[in-house]
Amino acid sequence: MSFLMPSIFLGHGSPMNALADNPYTREWAALGIRIPRPRAILCISAHWYTNSTAVTISTAPRTIHDFGGFPRELYLVHYPAPGDPQLAERVRQLLTPVPTALDENWGLDHGTWSVLKHMYPDADIPVVQLSIDATKPPAFHYEIGQRLAPLREDGVLILGSGNVVHNLSAFIWGRQGGNLGDTADLFDARVRELITARDNQSLIHYDTLGPEAAFAIPTPDHYYPLLYTLGAGKADDLIQFPVGGIAGGAISMLAVQIG
Repeated sequence: MSFLMPSIFLGHGSPMNALADNPYTREWAALGIRIPRPRAILCISAHWYTNSTAVTISTAPRTIHDFGGFPRELYLVHYPAPGDPQLAERVRQLLTPVPTALDENWGLDHGTWSVLKHMYPDADIPVVQLSIDATKPPAFHYEIGQRLAPLREDGVLILGSGNVVHNLSAFIWGRQGGNLGDTADLFDARVRELITARDNQSLIHYDTLGPEAAFAIPTPDHYYPLLYTLGAGKADDLIQFPVGGIAGGAISMLAVQIG
């Protein structure tokens, strides 16, 4: 490939965004048009949070409806993107000596398809998912991102999907945004500052960032995809924040584009 793909993190928010027309989904769609068209996508979703490292190898990954209590129309959504076993094998090789299973059972969970449905609605780009090993510390996930960086030179979009702030116990349905000075807003702004300053070490050691971090990241599953995105970046990459905002007072919709 003659171009370098960016490494992108998207705050995916509610699964209902798959069906929505709102500022977040419109920017996801615009992003899919604006960046170079990838030959394949490697997605690290908060919703494949397990006890090992694995990569999907199916040629036709299933659409996983990994949620409950939503309208029937959401369960009818399918994202029939093809898989890419060769990319899966390439990922396994790049991660050596980290043991990486080739998984035929997992498909595309909503952390992946709810955003790709807007970015690439034709579902014609191969998609592979990489699991998040819950047994490993934050630095491990950043280092995995570093190992994956060469894929950018091969036309592969590295896409982390989670939320910088994800506190469902504090989420208020119907609330639009957060108030300036709210805990969620403060941590979201702090993350932006650290990314802009390229202070990735502070972002890796997020538990040192004070009480706002404890509120924003009660569990790390939705935060870790950001570390993969940052790890795959280069020192001279342009950094952009194409999406922002706080949903329900407790979920950051921040998007980060590296490169």
